Amino acid sequence: MHDHYPTRSAAEPQLFPRSEPVARRAWQPGAPLTAEQIAQFDRDGYLVLKDVFSETEMAALQAETGRMLGDPEGLKDETVIAEPGSREIRSIFEIHEQSDTMARLAADERLAGVAGYLLDDEVYVHQSRLNYKPGFKGREFYWHSDFETWHAEDGMPRMRALSMSVLLAENTPNNGPLMVIPGSQHVFIACVGETPDDHYRASLRNQEYGVPDEDTLAELAHRQGIVAPTGKPGTVIVFDCNTMHGSNGNITPFPRANAFLVYNAVSNRLEAPFAAATPRPDFIAAREVKPVTPVSGTFEGVAA
Repeated sequence: MHDHYPTRSAAEPQLFPRSEPVARRAWQPGAPLTAEQIAQFDRDGYLVLKDVFSETEMAALQAETGRMLGDPEGLKDETVIAEPGSREIRSIFEIHEQSDTMARLAADERLAGVAGYLLDDEVYVHQSRLNYKPGFKGREFYWHSDFETWHAEDGMPRMRALSMSVLLAENTPNNGPLMVIPGSQHVFIACVGETPDDHYRASLRNQEYGVPDEDTLAELAHRQGIVAPTGKPGTVIVFDCNTMHGSNGNITPFPRANAFLVYNAVSNRLEAPFAAATPRPDFIAAREVKPVTPVSGTFEGVAA
């Protein structure tokens, strides 16, 4: 299989133009997004959808989030990731497999339906997680393209995936919100450094490989700018798999919590990793394709 996006193989960083569409389906009547929204996603690589979920639905999701954070012993041990040098929870992976409420969220037509439309395919959940930044102690997530890691370490062949961050707590300019470089999805930054064995064990806490070089980041940021989408609970931030993004640490007393769902096109199922000896575990990158059947209607929580 030809590697369209070689990475972690050269001595110097390289830039490759994206060789495929971002939004793969044009607007037509009945689409779940407006023509303007689809155009923005294609141009900027991200989209902010406000008030997607009601207060009642958010209360159910927040209650489930509190349950999972408060009882990590009841979850699969390897899926719970602590902050570097701390016992504070940084992420909980595979939430849609460990919570019926989160499974219902992942299948919701307002998410899965939008993902399927933008990717123009059936979709499945490649990865799900709860990202948590506790007050005062939440650490940063350094700049990266998700696709670079998913391609190198998971074997995702093409850029036909996207992420949805469901805001479970208010994301303000101060408590470490997502930051993106608009338009960065149009170029692939090949990183340097051979992937260590079992890299995921360290990278989920603090990524060192698959991180773009500072000169390229600076060039992108000066040319494209940086934006930090914020919003109240119920907001959804959609961004392309190759959009460069990161977030600062949280030194405020206000925690930040987001449910993070990655939808991959069924036609883009994983192959052998392109720059790692072995694939990462299934709880990080699902190798079994389970197409999502979108579910319509509101929900008030599902028994765990």
